[in-house]
Order: sequence, then structure tokens, then C-alpha cells
Amino acid sequence: MENKHRYCVIMCGGIGSRFWPYSRTDRPKQFIDFLGTGRSLLQMTYDRVRPMIPEENIFVITNGRYASLIREQLPNLTESQILLEPERRNTAPCIAWAAYHIAAIDPEASMMVAASDHLITGEREFEASILNGFEFVETHDALLTLGIKPTRPETGYGYIQIGMPASEHINYVKTFTEKPDLELAKVFVESGEFFWNSGIFLWTAKSIKKALETHAPDLTRLFDKGLDCFGTPRESEFINENFAGCINISIDFAVIEKANNVFVEPVSFGWSDLGTWSSLRDNSTKDKDGNVTRNCNVMTLNSTGNIFAVKNDKLVVVDGLKDYIVADTGDVLLVCPLSEEQKLRQVVNDVKMLYGEKYL
Repeated sequence: MENKHRYCVIMCGGIGSRFWPYSRTDRPKQFIDFLGTGRSLLQMTYDRVRPMIPEENIFVITNGRYASLIREQLPNLTESQILLEPERRNTAPCIAWAAYHIAAIDPEASMMVAASDHLITGEREFEASILNGFEFVETHDALLTLGIKPTRPETGYGYIQIGMPASEHINYVKTFTEKPDLELAKVFVESGEFFWNSGIFLWTAKSIKKALETHAPDLTRLFDKGLDCFGTPRESEFINENFAGCINISIDFAVIEKANNVFVEPVSFGWSDLGTWSSLRDNSTKDKDGNVTRNCNVMTLNSTGNIFAVKNDKLVVVDGLKDYIVADTGDVLLVCPLSEEQKLRQVVNDVKMLYGEKYL
């Protein structure tokens, strides 16, 4: 039987610049079927949480320009389930708004917060972990995050060091470390004490509001001004007038790394933050030479470990290429070593400087 007090907030406002040129301002990566399943990353996220959360309790929070894409891809959502940010202000304001909104609807609510662009395999283990997490936060004043058992010394993720057990499957958090260098990441993995920070959170609406009041009072003072608006038709008006005044800060920096009631549930289901071309390659079917193709025909000679993403059923012929991105969207062709993909955000900024919004 579904628990009517459980809610899910899917954060869906990013522009995915590290996946440029496939991820574009008018259709970011979360709205794209990157894996060839027939479902976008957003739709896969919705499908994943739906067995655990009543359909009417699933909210998507996104930038206002993506409202039509949300309606197109998730037609079962009502207008009241789509929260439209007038400005991008990172995850703390996003989560604060969702907490105030849900608390006004249901003061006894517990919440799961998830990104719209993660890949998760091992659906049964994922569901068991989420249900266990809900039970914990519903009986404790706790901010809970899922920690993913690392499979490699990854430098692109944050790490959580687990502390003493708090229950059978949940630990206190000892430390957080943001994106370590390779040598430190190797030490973390070998220790067995460090887990990747998944960015999947669970808490009650009461607990996260109290934590925001304690650690991000400037943010909550702004939302408190419109306390009587939440859950009413006046809420959108209040948000449109005030949201741009929110500080641009992540929930990790604003609250999670400061609070003393943060816990971690170590899990080992398959997880990837599909934030880079490398992560897409790592999670895709490969040919005998380790190459990945998307939407194109490829003929390779002496070429290994590449990812080819080319629209319009184009034939790609390559000789002597190793570990490269080849992405062609019609108006943009990107050829870039996978080892240099962290520079794509700067490339996007440079393109904007030279050509404006034309190729973004």
C-alpha cells in the first residue's frame, strides 16, 4: 500500500554543458534518449520512482523555459506538479522551494530528492534502499544521502566518509571531500570507508526546513515572507517576484556539509551521474574495439575507445583514432579527446563569446 505522505522532487533544470553539442539550451541532456531505450533520462527517473511514490506526489522542478518539454515527456503530471523557476539558482533554493511547497500541502511529508539525469541499474536494490531510507528519516530528525560504493578512483565525484553505524543499514557521516585528485581518490577507494556522493537525498519536510533555517537563514527569510502563499494560487506570483533574490548555492554547501544530523546509506546498485561523454561511453554497449555509436553507422580502422554520436544516420569513417569524442549535431561538429572533456564547459563559454547563442 502506498504511503500517501511520501513525495519525490525531481530536479530538472540543468543545461548539461559537458554534453555539448548534443545537450543544448533548448533541449538539455535530461530530455534526450541518450541510451537508446526510447525514454529520456527524465522519463527513466520518473519510471524509477513511480512504484514507490503516489503519482500525485511526484513533483518536477525546472527552469520556466522547459515547461513544454516536461508536459510533453510526462503528460500524467498536472500543472500543479510542475514547479517553474524563473531563474537558475542552484540546488539549495530549488530544494527550499520544494520543501516549503510540499510542507504547505502536507505537514507530515517525507521527501526524496533526485536528479533527472542519473543512470541507475539494479532497480530492486535501488527501491529497497529508498524504502529503507524513508523509514529512517520518518523516525529520526535526519538528513540522509545515498552513498554509492565506488568502482574506480573517480576524480569527478564528491566522496563521503562513513562514520559509526546509526542503524542496521545507515551510518553517520564522518567527512565530505569534493572531487579529489587521482592519488587521493585511489586512497579513498582502497580504504573502503569512502562512498561516492550520489546527490540523492531523503528527509522530512520538517527536517530540511529546520536545517535550512539554521544553516541558510538568508534563504529561509526570503521564503518565510511568502509563507501564506505556498500551496495556494498566489505561490507562483510570489516565486516569480522573489526567486531571483535567492543566493546561488548548492544544497551540499548550504546545508549538508554544515549540519550535524547528516547520515549516509551505503549502497552498491549501479549508478552513474551521466554528466560527461566518458560516463556515457562507460555505460553503453561497445563493439569489439570498445567503440560506442549513437544514431549513426561507423566504419573504423585501428580505432579504439571512441564514442561517435552523429545525427541524420550519417556514415562515419575513421582511421587511427583512440579515446575521442566525435559528436555531430548538424550545425556543430565536435572532435575532442575524452581526456580533455573537462574543458567542454570552457569551450561552451568561448563559443558563446564568439557566436552568441547560435550554437548553444
